[in-house]
Amino acid sequence: MSGKKNPRETTLTEEAYQKLRWDIVSGTLEAGSPLRLENLKQRYGLGYSPLREALNRLHSERLVMSVALRGFTVAPLSLTEMWDAVDTRIHIEAEALRRAIKFGDDDWETEVISAFHGLSLKAKKLEQMDTPPMEEMKALEDRHHRFHRALISACRSNWLLDFSDKLYVETERYRFPVLGGPRARPSRDLTLEHQEIMEATIARDTEKAIALLSRHYQRTGETLSARYQPDAKPMAAGADA
Repeated sequence: MSGKKNPRETTLTEEAYQKLRWDIVSGTLEAGSPLRLENLKQRYGLGYSPLREALNRLHSERLVMSVALRGFTVAPLSLTEMWDAVDTRIHIEAEALRRAIKFGDDDWETEVISAFHGLSLKAKKLEQMDTPPMEEMKALEDRHHRFHRALISACRSNWLLDFSDKLYVETERYRFPVLGGPRARPSRDLTLEHQEIMEATIARDTEKAIALLSRHYQRTGETLSARYQPDAKPMAAGADA
């Protein structure tokens, strides 16, 4: 018997994964809530098999917990876990950025600049909206991820890139529900922060670029910590990205 998966089955599993992941990251599925297969089947219109595979994948990424005799639940939010992810991300991406600056070519520089431009345009558009629709918030988050991924994309290490992606998702859980609700204007100029990181990176100023990137993540952690309320769900609105 062939061990290869049916292409359609693979596609359905990826669809289940993306939908579940988004609903967890966005806070639509709240931390601690049960993930019963029958409910998920009705919610997403997908079969048990792709949903199980998606849940197992999310479990490996620590977005979902498996509880004996109770099945899967959305992983809880924890300030300690958040800081662990932020600090680890700083270490991982500092090394990845160092390597990317060393190995990156003209195409890499072009992608970094392009990703920044796309992010700043979308951020500017959303600043004009009192309550941005969810699809616009997701588009902003996608461009935000593209920018941070572009910075380190030339590091020549799939392990560093893989760890970075996992840590991005873990920290995204804390940022996005805050941004997705009624939001105060951020106290930081995030476009400027991203621009300064981008400029130092393409100027090949390694130590400055790493310092700016690390401070960017540190400030986000500090902002979320200041507004994190363990008994509230989700964290208070208005935190910076």
